[in-house]
Amino acid sequence: MNLIVIVLDSFRQDHIGLYHRGERAFEDVAPCRTPHLDAFAEECVVFENAYPEALPTMPVRCQWMTGQRTLPYRPWSPLSDHDITLAQLLRQEGYICGLVSDTYHYRAPGMNYHKGFHAYRWIRGQEYDAWVSSPPKRPVEGYVNDRYPPEWRQLVSQFLANTDDFTEEAHWFPAQVVDEAVRWLEANRAHPKVCLWVESFDPHEPWDPPRRFDTYTDPAYRGPRLIMPMGGPARAWAAEEEIRHIRGLYAGEAAFVDDCLGRLFDTLKRLGYFEDSIIFLAADHGHPLADHGKFLKGSDRLYSELLKVPFMVRLPGGEGARRTDALVQFHDALPSLLEMMNLKNNASSMHGQSFAPALRGESDAGREAVITGYHEGVDRCIRDAAWSYIQRPGDEPDELYHLPSDPRERANLIDTHPDEARRLASMFGPYFRRQPGGVIKGIQGKYEVASGSSAG
Repeated sequence: MNLIVIVLDSFRQDHIGLYHRGERAFEDVAPCRTPHLDAFAEECVVFENAYPEALPTMPVRCQWMTGQRTLPYRPWSPLSDHDITLAQLLRQEGYICGLVSDTYHYRAPGMNYHKGFHAYRWIRGQEYDAWVSSPPKRPVEGYVNDRYPPEWRQLVSQFLANTDDFTEEAHWFPAQVVDEAVRWLEANRAHPKVCLWVESFDPHEPWDPPRRFDTYTDPAYRGPRLIMPMGGPARAWAAEEEIRHIRGLYAGEAAFVDDCLGRLFDTLKRLGYFEDSIIFLAADHGHPLADHGKFLKGSDRLYSELLKVPFMVRLPGGEGARRTDALVQFHDALPSLLEMMNLKNNASSMHGQSFAPALRGESDAGREAVITGYHEGVDRCIRDAAWSYIQRPGDEPDELYHLPSDPRERANLIDTHPDEARRLASMFGPYFRRQPGGVIKGIQGKYEVASGSSAG
């Protein structure tokens, strides 16, 4: 049995049709259209409640590749010589393993995330990759407003320089990634067992989709093309029409990624991988679009727009396709896939908890609750199927949301349902929490648990 892993970066769950079901993420932006992902999902086990164990980009890859937790003890860091990865495990089982990615953090000096792969192909130039050293041909002023400071202008300038020569859709990064993946799949089909990890950094910012996908922005907008939003309170640096424009650019980027994935799915079907492969597809996290006042990822933005992701597994022949509410985390993926590939005996040392029964349609049971956040951050989010409890540092008020009735997390119920906060807080000890300066914190939350310790 072959394994195909498809990773997307910063793809919000509510921007994929099968999840949003035609609803708008924002009243002033049309629902994002993702026909290829929707069609693919019809033949998948689709998870509604999958969460990163810790954020952001590289800790998530570590969880997926090793089946191990990172939140309590591991920041953004290279893979060590002692980490055992998916590629290393499958290589010992006779698999030929390939990696195709435009995520430039992989190839940063010493990161070592390509270890174990027989072949790895990097697509250069994403985001702020130091690829082109000459000045951009396009004026930066067309892509920033007058509130952008010099350091942000320089970041935008690097991306413009990297992409100045893009003249047709095939030049855009998701298209290049798919083209490389197609070539690898065709060339390696003769091997009896293959594993391909194919990864699109988009729809990660900056958001500059081909003009054909500008259908989500207002045609009457005449301001700068703000492809790179800044952090901090959005309305301190962007007008309302600029915020709407940025949201439209993100939706266009997401739709373009879907368009490119259509060719990848067609290739997998044409070459017979649909019949003899497990295909795993997920995003590492979503992306705040000022839903709660700020753009960009951050340790204080632990809401569904950041945490809820597309997460689906297609079994050979599309067997057992369905939707499941099983609560799972990213470090559960590798032990689950190994079990489905009859390699379960490789997973006994992993922190992850196999959700293979959900893949086989035997059960919708998953984890009772999950905890997530940034290793270096202080804020933590603890969730179960119904409630989301956000622990804040110091004197900041904690937050509690009832997800079935309030999926946008607008009504903080911390004062009216304190026992739900206590219950969730009791599920994870102080080992999972930190205070400024990196010291593990025993007191952080505001709600004491039955043991007498703090909820934080």
